[in-house]
Amino acid sequence: MSLRTLVFWLHLLVGLTAGSVILFMSVTGVLLAFEPQITGWLERDRRVVTPPPDAQRLAVEVLLARARETRPDARPAIVTLRSDPTAAAVVSFGRGGGALFLDPYRGTVLGGLSPVPDFLHEVVEWHRWLGARDVGRPITGAANLGFLGLIVLGVYLWWPRRWTREAVRQVTRFNASLRGRARDFNWHNVIGIWCAPVLLVLTLTGLVMSYQWANDLLYTLTGSEPPPPPAGAAERAAPSGAREGQRAGPRGRDGATPRREDGRAPAGLDALWARAERQVPGWVLISLRLPPRPEKIITFSIQEPVGWHPAPRSQLVLDALTGDVFRWEPFAGQSLGRRLRSWVRPLHTGEAAGIPGQALAMMASAGGTMLVWTGIALAWRRFRGWRRRAPSATPGLAARPGQEVSAD
Repeated sequence: MSLRTLVFWLHLLVGLTAGSVILFMSVTGVLLAFEPQITGWLERDRRVVTPPPDAQRLAVEVLLARARETRPDARPAIVTLRSDPTAAAVVSFGRGGGALFLDPYRGTVLGGLSPVPDFLHEVVEWHRWLGARDVGRPITGAANLGFLGLIVLGVYLWWPRRWTREAVRQVTRFNASLRGRARDFNWHNVIGIWCAPVLLVLTLTGLVMSYQWANDLLYTLTGSEPPPPPAGAAERAAPSGAREGQRAGPRGRDGATPRREDGRAPAGLDALWARAERQVPGWVLISLRLPPRPEKIITFSIQEPVGWHPAPRSQLVLDALTGDVFRWEPFAGQSLGRRLRSWVRPLHTGEAAGIPGQALAMMASAGGTMLVWTGIALAWRRFRGWRRRAPSATPGLAARPGQEVSAD
């Protein structure tokens, strides 16, 4: 068996095994391509506010109190404020708990997530782990790894044996006159080679998000120390920029509020928030993950105004008792591995290149659906042809792999 034949059969077997999951992830990827823009537009009535003339924001503790009054059955998990004076404050209630938008000046609850963004959130869950984290995560991870292999093997199979103008034209341009097997073969080759660069980026970034070993490899290759693996589901659910570098601090005895050694009351949340604002005068966004119990340190995620990254997050860890800086990790001072890791999700969604990048990711995902469709169609036609030829098969008449160019 030649190397090309071996690669062909490996490509075929991997495609048939993982094809259904790859198809599902590709379809959901198309639906999620412009999720931020769709969500922002549909929720514009609750995400955008009109500042009053004095434009004085309410204290963060007041906003949290309003959120608790509205949702007494849920515990606020994350509070987020933007420097944009027209942006609403957001209080999230953890995985599956939804979120509330509040007017930061008047304290009015503007509403929760609208149905369509809530639907898109469910699509994200299915895209990442088929709607069941523990069961689906290894399945989607393996399918993503298989897709990466299909791309590499597919480029090898696509590579013309002879680089003539006609040979290259057949595998880089659509031929509308073809039918049946020849059409499927033409579509599979043309779509595959044009989508391969983007799909390679999507699968490589998906690999880093799917496997701890791939995440650690990114750090190791850049000479950086990998972060410790997440301790639980709550940490895995946190955004990558807020999760990495975050360390849990010691809690007060029996969950009680820690006290300062001098007996004075600990710094309040408003004082801590003001300290975070002073740390980065030109801050764009500040997010705080609220611990379930009082802790001695508290961690803020601060987005800095750096134009070359879509969301450069820095970490500020404060002493919850005194408000002193326990640790400051600016984005520019982070290790190379950590900075590269912060690019993984924007590259995966295409947001790293703005709307053009999202459009490319959407077209590549759509191309992925067509690759699965045409690949399965080619396999079905091949197997059906074998069954027809089985009783009277003649040696030497079977087409070699990669040469399915005749129409049915």
